[in-house]
Amino acid sequence: MPAKIQHNHDFQHAIELVGKRWSGAAIWALMSGPRRYNELLAGIPGISDRVLTERLRELELEGVVERIVDPGPPVRVTYRLTEAGKRLRPAFEEMVNWAQQRKDARYSTAAG
Repeated sequence: MPAKIQHNHDFQHAIELVGKRWSGAAIWALMSGPRRYNELLAGIPGISDRVLTERLRELELEGVVERIVDPGPPVRVTYRLTEAGKRLRPAFEEMVNWAQQRKDARYSTAAG
């Protein structure tokens, strides 16, 4: 008989947070440092204004992203990863490595 499945609620919450469409892209874009909203919008191909706003708000509520308002004039809003968000870097880098290895394996199989 197989071992009992060990469901982990914390893992499930984390994977659903970062795996939600466009959340990972927003986090990845902020890995290189703080960005203004328009930089994020221009730097994440295919994301809509509405969805970017929603994802940034969700990530802010979860403590992954911080919204910094410089009252100006003009008012400037910048987003950056919190310490909790920065701790995602190793996991994201490992995902990039995994994706690259899979891509390389698919390419070498198709070419061979």
